[in-house]
Amino acid sequence: MESRPGAPGPYRATALWNEITKYFRAGMPLRKHRQHFKKHGSCFTASEAVDWLHEVLRNNSNFGPEVTRQQTVQLLRKFLKNHVIEDVKGRWGSENLEDNGVLYRFPSTSPVKPLPSSKENLENFSGDKERLFKLPHLSRRAFKKHELLQSLENLEKTNPDIIEKNKEDTLHRKEISQEYVQETWRNIILIHLQTILGLPSLEEVLQPTQIVPEYVMYNMTNTSKHGVVILQNKSEDLPHWVLSAMKCLAYWPRNNDISQPTYSGFERDVFRTVADYFLSLPEPLLTFEYYELFVNILDLLQPHLERIAVEALQICCLLLPPPNRRKIQLLMRMISRISENVDMPRLHDAMGTRSLMIQTFSRCVLCCAEEVDLDELLSTRLVSFLMDHQQEIFKVPTYLQVAVQDHIEYMKMAQCKYPKEEICAILPTYSYCKQITPQEFEEQKVSTSQAAVAELLENIIKDKNLSVKDKKKKLKQFQKEYPLIYQNRFPTTENEAMLFENKPTIKQPMLSLRKPRFRSLRY
Repeated sequence: MESRPGAPGPYRATALWNEITKYFRAGMPLRKHRQHFKKHGSCFTASEAVDWLHEVLRNNSNFGPEVTRQQTVQLLRKFLKNHVIEDVKGRWGSENLEDNGVLYRFPSTSPVKPLPSSKENLENFSGDKERLFKLPHLSRRAFKKHELLQSLENLEKTNPDIIEKNKEDTLHRKEISQEYVQETWRNIILIHLQTILGLPSLEEVLQPTQIVPEYVMYNMTNTSKHGVVILQNKSEDLPHWVLSAMKCLAYWPRNNDISQPTYSGFERDVFRTVADYFLSLPEPLLTFEYYELFVNILDLLQPHLERIAVEALQICCLLLPPPNRRKIQLLMRMISRISENVDMPRLHDAMGTRSLMIQTFSRCVLCCAEEVDLDELLSTRLVSFLMDHQQEIFKVPTYLQVAVQDHIEYMKMAQCKYPKEEICAILPTYSYCKQITPQEFEEQKVSTSQAAVAELLENIIKDKNLSVKDKKKKLKQFQKEYPLIYQNRFPTTENEAMLFENKPTIKQPMLSLRKPRFRSLRY
């Protein structure tokens, strides 16, 4: 499937794929297996791989505890298809893998996928930043804050003749147009997002043309008392029967807006009605266009970065078309209430209510226009966070509106002092991201992967199920693959030896008796 023009490619997903495949190859325990009276070395069964990888994904901040065993099997199938693994006969290319005792091994070739190349070199970022911080139609003269305040203080002391002259000049100066206001919205949003995400450039995740100021302003101003977007065009809204079904489930059993009498299993049928509607939508609620943007936020879904992730999602959800924002907001409110409702009967025989909500709706919330191997795992992680923080995420960030208003007022006052000159727009003062060099960017880009690999090393060290022999083998393999990280953990041989101090690596020599010398009896 071809990408739509202007939509960013799955850059982050590819990087995450590379990270998890490297992690899997470096950490998956290998041992000898016997199959059909034949021994196979350095391999593993499919079930062993599912056990190990499932635990890794559940503890990884990019995926979280919501990952199911079946999703892990599906990821291993993608590994087999993309030659991350192969069976012991060297076969790969299909997704014919089950949770069983079939043997697999790692091929000698690298499974790393090439990252999509940037459209421009990072060295051009300084030029991009100038265009970002300098709004169109304005140039040359810049004011300092004290100059602006001084000019306002002098307005009362101004000579009447000068005031009259300024009135005439005011007729000739440009009025602040609606287009300029929209451009201000676009630039302030870009600045805030770049600051929150900590990226040297938003080029890979969001283009300025993807920000539609009309959507942002509508989503901030046309809301109900609960903060839900109200649509003027009712044809774009959810059908009445879907809204009634969602309301029935959200307030079960206190509010049943459906006139039909209930019966055993009624709530399951209502839930399936809602699920079928959302799963039949032609595009995910977060849209194909913003896929890369939301995937990048997954890096922030960690306990110590929770507030930053909420703030980033607040802004990103404002970019959605109003019908999409309304639908996802109502959906998150519904599944959050259902998950917390102790009176709700079980909606699935084998799956808990929370897991059912996440697994059912993840694909209709986030997915890529192109097939991406980690799509389902990424979407379940994001939906889990959206569901848990939906009240905060869908609050209107009024500070954006204040920032735009302050900037417009600044421009109006600046034009009063210099009506005939074009004014250089000074955007509101924030803590902007510091420009970094391409080398620093490359170092930061791999920092997350290095932290994950370092965590893997600690898991190998602390794994009590590994024999000393297997642990030494894994550490030797790790040292070969990641020598710098290994050296950082074990700077000296003494540090390494302490790991096995209770089980010496060198066996003590056995007690040996000197062979007695006998003298010959012959003379």
